[in-house]
Amino acid sequence: MSIATPAARLEARISPELHALLKRAAELQGRTLTDFVVAAVQEAAQRAIEQAEIIRLSLTDQECFARALLSPPPASPALERAFARRRKLVSAE
Repeated sequence: MSIATPAARLEARISPELHALLKRAAELQGRTLTDFVVAAVQEAAQRAIEQAEIIRLSLTDQECFARALLSPPPASPALERAFARRRKLVSAE
């Protein structure tokens, strides 16, 4: 027994030339037009999201970040207190 999953519908008006291009590409890959378009749109969406989530740093920013990792500033008094509270909590377990 298979459970049907609900599907959303997407419609787009495209030129006959683009339709023919997509149909040909789908046929070359042995896919239906719908399968081809859904796969292409999904790949494009994933790429767009990945590119938006990547942090891009200038060379100067990269060097500054690396220096901060390699030589971090001394902990502030508040951070030292937080570390001490954490040590007490962890040792109490």
